[in-house]
Amino acid sequence: MRVGILTGGGDCPGLNAVIRAAVLAGTQRHGMEFIGFLDGWRGVLEGDTVPLDPRTVRPLLAVGGTILGSSRTNPLADGVEEGVTRIRKQLTEHGVDALLAIGGEDTLGVATALHEAGVPVVGAPKTIDDDLSATDATFGFDTAVQTAVDACDRLVTTGASHHRAMIVEVMGRHAGWIALHTGMAAGAHVTLLPEEEVDLEEVAATVREVLERREAPLLVVSEGARLQGTETVKNAPKDAFGHAQLGGAGEILERELQDRLPGLSTRVTVLGHLLRGGTPSAADRILATRFGLSAVEALAAGELGTMASLHGVDVFQVPLAEATGVLRTVPESRRAETAGLRW
Repeated sequence: MRVGILTGGGDCPGLNAVIRAAVLAGTQRHGMEFIGFLDGWRGVLEGDTVPLDPRTVRPLLAVGGTILGSSRTNPLADGVEEGVTRIRKQLTEHGVDALLAIGGEDTLGVATALHEAGVPVVGAPKTIDDDLSATDATFGFDTAVQTAVDACDRLVTTGASHHRAMIVEVMGRHAGWIALHTGMAAGAHVTLLPEEEVDLEEVAATVREVLERREAPLLVVSEGARLQGTETVKNAPKDAFGHAQLGGAGEILERELQDRLPGLSTRVTVLGHLLRGGTPSAADRILATRFGLSAVEALAAGELGTMASLHGVDVFQVPLAEATGVLRTVPESRRAETAGLRW
């Protein structure tokens, strides 16, 4: 079997670990051959490939990003039939028997459509947002949260030195998992998620209370938080999947607080793509490796149209459609755990 691997959407730590595990297990256990399609679905549409062999992938376990490159190319933008036809043509020309698509909601959504059209494909879930259904966790999330917590720990000390409120904006469009876990681990006084309405008067009261204790307030806000009734969108073109570019939630929160608390000293730090970069944590290296191994075994068994999934401590395959149907957002039960508490 000749397998084509692609990494699509936003990059994250652990992508190279999946590639590494898949190639090493596939070649050694099943005599598979691998090629990589460059820059996500763009490489598949244009037949832009590189060979993948054990020697190439062995050093990749701790390397961040993706050696294959990534993009937000939507191969179905001009219609499913046309996109599928172009992909089939390239797979045939390159002798590819099946695809391993590593990505999040959009990348695996395309993989789902390809499977429904009869293209042999399996998936591996990747997103720092941890918002894919049908899996308890996605690799990249653990590293992103640790990066955010490390930043908060540093900002708290400088905030305390200047009696200043520190606002930290993290990624999270519709799901606030990064903000939730960062806020809890960093001891944030306020954590704002996309899943809930924001009461700015209550936020200001909390900040005032923390200042009266002669402490420096720490506020963690998701980029998708609805501070003025809706998410904050930048004046930029939408991507190929129709997503607007978010940004500015931290600045809006700063202005709203300064209006309510005259004289308040604040600083906003937008972590942005810092959360995507760098060396994957041990947990993400392990999870990504297990996902790569599971994907290869699914291909060897002819179990197509599935995605590697973590349930508890076990990894097994689930239908792609289960992973891309509904986003996994932060449930009310998790939000209620800390509701009303003053940290």
